[in-house]
Amino acid sequence: MTEAIIRTDKVRTAVDIGGTFTDVFVQRGNGEIVTAKYPTQVNPIEGVLAGMQQAGVDWENVEFFSHGTTIATNALITRNFPKIALVTTEGFRDVIEIRRGDRESWDPYQEVAPPFVPRRHRLTVAERIGYDGAVLEPLDEEGAREVARILRRREIETVAVCFINSFTNPAHEVRMAEILSEELPGVAITTSSDVLPEIFEYERFSTTVANAALVPIIGPYARTLEGRLAEAGYDNDVLLLHSGGGVMTPTMAEKYGARLAASGIAAGAIASRHIARQCGYENSIGFDMGGTSTDVSLTDNGVLGTTNTWSVEFGYPICFPSIEVLTIGAGGGSIAWLDEAGSLRNGPQSAGSEPGPACYGASGDLATNTDANLVLGTVGKKLAGGVKQLDESLAHAAIEKVAAPLGLDVETAAQSIIKVANANMADAIRLISIRKGHDPRDFALVGFGGAGPLHVAYLAKDLGIPTVIVPPHPGVTSAMGCMLVDIQHDITKMYLADSAEADLSHLAESFKDLQEEGRVRLTAEHVAPEDMAFEYYLDMRYQGQWRAIAVPVAMPLTSLDDVVATFHATHLKEHNFSAGDTGVEIYRISVRAIGLTPRADMAPAALVDPADFTPSPVEVRSVLFPDEVARLQTPVYDRSTIPAGAVLTGPCIVDQLDSTTVVPPQTTATVDEWGNLILTTAE
Repeated sequence: MTEAIIRTDKVRTAVDIGGTFTDVFVQRGNGEIVTAKYPTQVNPIEGVLAGMQQAGVDWENVEFFSHGTTIATNALITRNFPKIALVTTEGFRDVIEIRRGDRESWDPYQEVAPPFVPRRHRLTVAERIGYDGAVLEPLDEEGAREVARILRRREIETVAVCFINSFTNPAHEVRMAEILSEELPGVAITTSSDVLPEIFEYERFSTTVANAALVPIIGPYARTLEGRLAEAGYDNDVLLLHSGGGVMTPTMAEKYGARLAASGIAAGAIASRHIARQCGYENSIGFDMGGTSTDVSLTDNGVLGTTNTWSVEFGYPICFPSIEVLTIGAGGGSIAWLDEAGSLRNGPQSAGSEPGPACYGASGDLATNTDANLVLGTVGKKLAGGVKQLDESLAHAAIEKVAAPLGLDVETAAQSIIKVANANMADAIRLISIRKGHDPRDFALVGFGGAGPLHVAYLAKDLGIPTVIVPPHPGVTSAMGCMLVDIQHDITKMYLADSAEADLSHLAESFKDLQEEGRVRLTAEHVAPEDMAFEYYLDMRYQGQWRAIAVPVAMPLTSLDDVVATFHATHLKEHNFSAGDTGVEIYRISVRAIGLTPRADMAPAALVDPADFTPSPVEVRSVLFPDEVARLQTPVYDRSTIPAGAVLTGPCIVDQLDSTTVVPPQTTATVDEWGNLILTTAE
């Protein structure tokens, strides 16, 4: 990768839109970091512009802008997207409704949500491609035009075209798309052979439908954002973070909108890995707790966990490669409530940014985690540097509604609310670690997000994790993650073959074709040839299996022996068994096309001798910690005044613009040369 020349008068920026706040991370050419938080707006672009203005950014000096957004996720959750239709092969109209035989829970009365496309808008055309790509029945072009005329009368705005076996021969889908474009000018057309040319029609149809639903939303959003930033003076590429941990330009976002359906959560996972590796930890767990939800990710030996099948809503998978992140409804705004048995619960319901926790003084009157922390004293009366003023009397009144039925005083109820929230979040960490064969005690826990540092020390204690890392700007760490990524496209192709009999020359030629497609995409996004990089993978499985594992492949390809050996080892690690005497088959090939973006690394700070530094608190606050029986007089430090190398002894609280870190009793906090706060249990 070419070394970036960072001008001191230029800045690099990244923005992540969350459910409560829009986070801004700015790195100036001299290495200075500026952060800002602005309440998320109904029109998220307004929040982006206001947040950058709050950070004091002149757009004419911005040379890099990367952006994580929840617009696609929210559209799928709310189903607030344009009128959509599905065109498919005769006899396959109900594939997306039949789904698979799995269920979200054991409750037989729990119904899966209806498909994104109602049945009346799922139309069929006579055609048939065989499993081998042979044309068994030609496309009925007159029937295709009649379908287009019906869709025009129904004022359909976007169409998904999903024909059976189109992954082996896309000719009929391509022609159907041409007919639709002729008959329906201005309507978005998405074909499954372009979006996901793979076997398993249900997953392919589901992904294509999700993409078709989102393209008319993402495209205009990306273009509008691009135009607004250009008007402000920005003249470089607008980069949008996607689920796979890379970025794409508006040109590609217009075609592959569903890739943005997990945009924001990927940024935090990327940032947590970077921070842990900076501190010398190849094994880490990312813990991102915001206002509405908590996202947990895991990095094993420097590699982030990934998945090829995920969903925003159960039953409707999206099969683009994605960083594996477990999300639960636990955030600063999560509501405490009593179930029918009178037991205390926490979330997943959230007060969000509007009306917000009771202490915000808006119309909210339900107790949340933020209200509980305010009553306990772990949170002060100002949030986000004074953007929000918190009213303790309102928090007290809200918690009283929970405390009274339980026969508890308000302070004990507040402790209980935090303990239940911590238990929920600890379970999420267990699911992504222990359930997958990892011992959390072998990992460092990276706590960030606006609320993460408040809770992370208690989670580490519960799970036996020895080290906690709180980054320098925890409330905007996900925004920082948007700055650490490259342009990235994952391009796949079905390739069913026995590994022992595979034609290596044909396999290499297929990789070359995918690489060329990646090169075309990167060129369209103005990536210079010298900044292009390519990674190659074979998805492999034991004969008789249908789930596959992606195995990296070195080029030039001269043998599959090492690839097969890697597959056996990976299968053993992921599933706790391998079958070396069982045949291995290739299921799919893929190429990751990467457009390298320049980095501006921070320089480490000089460490002070802890003996030469005496911390000076900005206040001493009466705090009732979750595990304590009485309040403790607790010093509160301004993090910006604590130099690298300083050591703090708990109990104490470290406060800053975008978050608050709780250092419980019997805990030591050390600031490293990168500005990270390292928490360890005192000996």
